[in-house]
Amino acid sequence: MTADLAASDPVGLLPHRPPFRFVDAVDELVPGERVVARYRVTGDEAFLAGHFPGNPVLPGVIQLEALAQAGAIALLALDRYAGSLPLFGGVEGVRWRRQVRPGDELTLTVELEKLSARGGWGAATATVGGKTCCQARLFFVLAPAP
Repeated sequence: MTADLAASDPVGLLPHRPPFRFVDAVDELVPGERVVARYRVTGDEAFLAGHFPGNPVLPGVIQLEALAQAGAIALLALDRYAGSLPLFGGVEGVRWRRQVRPGDELTLTVELEKLSARGGWGAATATVGGKTCCQARLFFVLAPAP
């Protein structure tokens, strides 16, 4: 079942739903290894009205969340993690390199490094137009789904 869903609708593997889903499409998926996904900042996101009024900037924590969601797709595409709830376990070495604004499309790349029964690590980079805007090392924890 997971392999079929991963092939037909990889975004559907996420338990997240709008307005808190920050992956629109998946361009490349190697389950358990790598994912390249996209999220377009429309400008209609409610939080942009206050971050900042008249000068909207996508918050860095949302960039991290988008990267974590992309990485979760690569995890959940594996049968052994099917039905799990992917959670943030930690983050290391976060750097933001440029502002992300309405109209920008984030390309989210996550290379999974080490996986275990309970989670794993991934090297994550978000770019806009080929320029890095956010990079981090993400720790994923997999909890049983309720």
